[in-house]
Amino acid sequence: MSKMEVYTSDSSDTDSREQKTLDYGRMNLTEITLEDDLHAKKALKTHKDFETLLLNHNRLRLLPSALIKFTNLKVLDLSSNCLTQLPEAICNLSLVTLIAKNNNLTNKSLPKTFVMRNSVLKELNLSGNQLTHFPEQVVELKQLRYFYAGANKINAISKDIWKMQSLQVLSLGGNLITDVPEAVGRLSQLQALVLCDNLIENLPTSIAHLDSLKSLLLHKNRLRHLPKDIIALKNLTELSLRDNPLVVRFVQDIALKPPTLMEVAARVVKCTGIPYGPGIVPRTVSDYLQSANCCVNPKCKGVFFDNRVEHIKFVDFCGKYRVPLLQYLCSSKCIEPEPERPQTSGSASGYMMRKVLLG
Repeated sequence: MSKMEVYTSDSSDTDSREQKTLDYGRMNLTEITLEDDLHAKKALKTHKDFETLLLNHNRLRLLPSALIKFTNLKVLDLSSNCLTQLPEAICNLSLVTLIAKNNNLTNKSLPKTFVMRNSVLKELNLSGNQLTHFPEQVVELKQLRYFYAGANKINAISKDIWKMQSLQVLSLGGNLITDVPEAVGRLSQLQALVLCDNLIENLPTSIAHLDSLKSLLLHKNRLRHLPKDIIALKNLTELSLRDNPLVVRFVQDIALKPPTLMEVAARVVKCTGIPYGPGIVPRTVSDYLQSANCCVNPKCKGVFFDNRVEHIKFVDFCGKYRVPLLQYLCSSKCIEPEPERPQTSGSASGYMMRKVLLG
């Protein structure tokens, strides 16, 4: 019943890989039948000759003990089984790639460490499991390049994620994440950040520090605006924002509540330069006056405190997109009209905006 690789005399790279691959994929195996086959000497050469072991799409609930005999194993694919546990023994392997997506793994199912013997794990896929929080042991994988944990129930990203300085792809779509920590902005090698289909309402300004970022997927969240700092992402070539509240918020969103008398008076003091300080006004009033925010309209010298006007303005982004960013203004009169765009680029611009906002 064994499904062995085909040996040939050809010396090409493809044949070489085939000779080092043991493929048990899609054979409807249980751990018992697999264990028997792995132990059968007639089915194998020597375990150390194999670098890739494919066990995907079977009925495995546990991993066979014979797995530890594969001392030179680099790639292990366990996807689409019924696994409820990844044993500590898996760390005795020399894996570079571990794929365990679409199983029944929980946080308690994972080994205490993913640091592999005589090897550096570079790709880890835990998508489609039952994880409820970001696995902290992953943070210790400082050489990890690709981490996939989408379609779980993770509600937060580790604040220590900045330690993963080699990370190039971070895929956490389809979780229950509500907040993105500032620490994400310290992943200097990150090229793809997948946060779609979560519950995220705000992005940290540190996102602008991801100089290598090329793909940012944020669709199906609760974003009402983007931080203006996002404009700094000059290498971004893919941006997805569809199915967020900001997509339907193209019109001005102006709060009609009048400012308090305290704010009106404070605005007059700040705008007219009336002196204030210790001995002139109480300390609480002085502190309030010091908390004034300047209007973002460069033509306006006004300030605001608690009462402000929120305005969505479309901004050119990397020369490719036009995205809506939130402005805080002191008055609705400070809203500047959108400049007319050249007719020659209108068609392309419209297409790119639709791509960003609607997918």
